[in-house]
Amino acid sequence: WWHDLLATQPAEHTPEAFDAEHPLFILYTSGTTGKPKGILHTSGGYLTQAAYTHWAVFDLKPETDVYWCTADVGWVTGHSYIVYGPLANGATQVMYEGTPDTPHQGRFWEIVQKYKVSILYTAPTAIRTFMKWGDDIPAKFDLSSLRVLGSVGEPINPEAWIWYRKHIGADRTPVVDTWWQTETGAMMISPLPGVTDAKPGSAQCPLPGISATVVDDEANEVPDGGGGYLVLTEPWPSMLRTIWGDDQRFKDTYWSRFEGKYFAGDGAKKDEDGDIWLLGRVDDVMLVSGHNISTTEVESALVSHPAVAEAAVVGAADETTGQAIVAFVILRGTASADDESLIGSLRDHVGATLGPIAKPKRILPVAELPKTRSGKIMRRLLRDVAENRQLGDVTTLTDSSVMDLIQSKLPATPSED
Repeated sequence: WWHDLLATQPAEHTPEAFDAEHPLFILYTSGTTGKPKGILHTSGGYLTQAAYTHWAVFDLKPETDVYWCTADVGWVTGHSYIVYGPLANGATQVMYEGTPDTPHQGRFWEIVQKYKVSILYTAPTAIRTFMKWGDDIPAKFDLSSLRVLGSVGEPINPEAWIWYRKHIGADRTPVVDTWWQTETGAMMISPLPGVTDAKPGSAQCPLPGISATVVDDEANEVPDGGGGYLVLTEPWPSMLRTIWGDDQRFKDTYWSRFEGKYFAGDGAKKDEDGDIWLLGRVDDVMLVSGHNISTTEVESALVSHPAVAEAAVVGAADETTGQAIVAFVILRGTASADDESLIGSLRDHVGATLGPIAKPKRILPVAELPKTRSGKIMRRLLRDVAENRQLGDVTTLTDSSVMDLIQSKLPATPSED
């Protein structure tokens, strides 16, 4: 029947013209911090920014590049950087449906070698997984076709950035660490390959035409070296138009914190050069004994220890310090969860890196972390566990059984009092 149907169709297709503000799609956010929100994007501005950023940030040469974004097509990264941006730019691209370890742990690198992929866009959570599996796996494959590497989804730890460039990029490829959100529709802050001097772990500069800065509680821009809240101060083409069916929630969520500014919900700091470093969701900034400590910084400190492949850190209510730092860690292949001295050495390592105030009160080795299908760690569920609360919404989890495992282990872990 398919052939019969096809035979009656014209070979040419005339695209329909739509108004620039015609709704294009509604995409629900992954709900890492609460109930998922239906984000509305429209036709003209979204396509403009998706196409421009895909071309500019990856230095795309459509005639010669083979591009591969490893995201799930159902999430915003897949929408913007598998469907709309690459197709608008006439890119040749790889689309892969499957996991990085089936049929073996070198699957991604086998694909890069086979199709001579030149631009690779993946997530820090995948990069940390590859680190855990070992340097010898990518070393078996010819990755010399790669010329630009990208990272998306959450701030990338400097340790993972360096590993990515060294073991996947042969220490010669630029790495573009891109900050943006479902809500922004397309990339907003990123280095440009061949233009920006790289800083491992920093998203660095707003892209041309984007106005982003860091402000304090009173909405004043912080000086270089200061930290606070990431805000966008001017409109951009691919911005969300509302939360579907709930204009009030749209205003309350993004526009009520700082008048006239879009507040993304992310903490950030500026370094001495004025470059922007993301510190994760503001919900993930912990107040410990009067000190603001970012979960991202504690996670990066843990991941910089040779025994740790991946870490998730949350603040749990604590009678003494206000919040106590609780860390969930996945160990590298060679480390043992039964090694009691390891937990102490991890605490000391964080203390030496960030200062004694940042030492986790509890560290729990786990086999896996709760993640959304887009690879984000659902810290709010870990916070529920750490505070012995009923679990929140788990509908966007890849594997909800991982929470049962973590809940069963938590009571047995010693804490440092």
